[in-house]
Amino acid sequence: MAKAATVYACSECGYSAGRWFGKCPGCGTFGSLVEEAPADVRGSTARAKPLLRLVDVDVEEAERISTGVPELDRVLGGGLVPASLVLVGGEPGVGKSTLLLSALSAISADRRALLVTGEESTAQVKLRAQRLGGAERVEILAETELETVCATLERERPDVCVIDSVQTLYAPELGSAPGSVAQVREAAGRLLRVAKEHRVATFLVGHVTKEGSVAGPRVLEHLVDCVLHFEGDRYRSHRVLRAVKNRFGSTNELGVFEMTSAGLVAVEDPSEIFGRAEEQPGSAVVCTLEGTRPLLLEVQALVSPTDLAMPRRVGTGVDPKRLSMIVAVLGRHAGVALGQADVFVNVAGGVRIDEPGADLGVALAIASAARNRRVHSGIACFGEVGLTGRLRPVSQAERRLAECAKLGFARALVPDGTESHGRIALAAAGTLRQAIETGLDADGSSKG
Repeated sequence: MAKAATVYACSECGYSAGRWFGKCPGCGTFGSLVEEAPADVRGSTARAKPLLRLVDVDVEEAERISTGVPELDRVLGGGLVPASLVLVGGEPGVGKSTLLLSALSAISADRRALLVTGEESTAQVKLRAQRLGGAERVEILAETELETVCATLERERPDVCVIDSVQTLYAPELGSAPGSVAQVREAAGRLLRVAKEHRVATFLVGHVTKEGSVAGPRVLEHLVDCVLHFEGDRYRSHRVLRAVKNRFGSTNELGVFEMTSAGLVAVEDPSEIFGRAEEQPGSAVVCTLEGTRPLLLEVQALVSPTDLAMPRRVGTGVDPKRLSMIVAVLGRHAGVALGQADVFVNVAGGVRIDEPGADLGVALAIASAARNRRVHSGIACFGEVGLTGRLRPVSQAERRLAECAKLGFARALVPDGTESHGRIALAAAGTLRQAIETGLDADGSSKG
């Protein structure tokens, strides 16, 4: 019998070829093609199934499973959908396993919850569970062979299962090592079939690459129903959970946690933590909107003379391209010359801002640092900055203003056209230049 041809697959993008390349033709990564065993092709014994029309399909509203972690339920869209497959990614040590073990502990009170661990022994998991408390009813399986894991799920049929992690599972019939493109793709495909056929809601814990994306083939994110990213600095106590993909809810929701000695604790009011501004030049409070949650954040800026031919524009927690745009608008339309200065912007607390409503806060912090004038005490801001220097109103202003009033802010700096709801005094501005003159103290004092 002729020997089957060897297949080489890229560990980054999944591109496969019949011979080895130093550079992947698919994604251009060097040294990423690894050898894999060829697929075992056999005759199919499948039978055709009758077709249905959509009008004949009986749809039953699935009751969501509460994870017992309100912030996780918020990001999932109201709870865990039965028979769904959820991928949770994050950097090492950020708290993925701790978060999911806490969820399993709450679920196990009235449902069957199973933890499949491939990275830790059962004794190690128990030590962590004792620290968290309340995980006595969680069932555990220490196994990395994919066939054994799938067979156990089909026999036991728990309501919720956590696979920690999908990169540790392997199928012996594949020649590649655990964590390779072929192994991760095969594990995700089989677990997807088990989850859908036996209605097992499954969490997959995924490793991330140095770029921050989930390791393995891109098809992994396409297969699952929901992709969650757990973000945060291991040297800070706060963590942020975001939904990158969600077939059953919004991808704009945000969950905030705090790492304590007793595990992850949900932060019900993040604005109390992140919205505390320093009474110093270069600090401004902006009200952003993450899904349905208004969030007050402190934006810090530093402007210093540079000796470089190309001044630096460094943003932590903000989009670097949008930061460059705001700096250009400040110089062209607001009279804040930054061509010979380095500009550094940071969002306090390690939170990332994605929405354009934070433009005014970033611009105000930069202008405050450049002119060494403090922002008025007790004022928060929000608004989108246009390329012409004009300010544009943003959505759900009433909810933002209510959050500012709840945190004790006396005034809000907003674009012209923002409706007043009587909860807080408004300082409206039509252009970025007007907003800077309105928001900054005249002499650098903090009397407001």
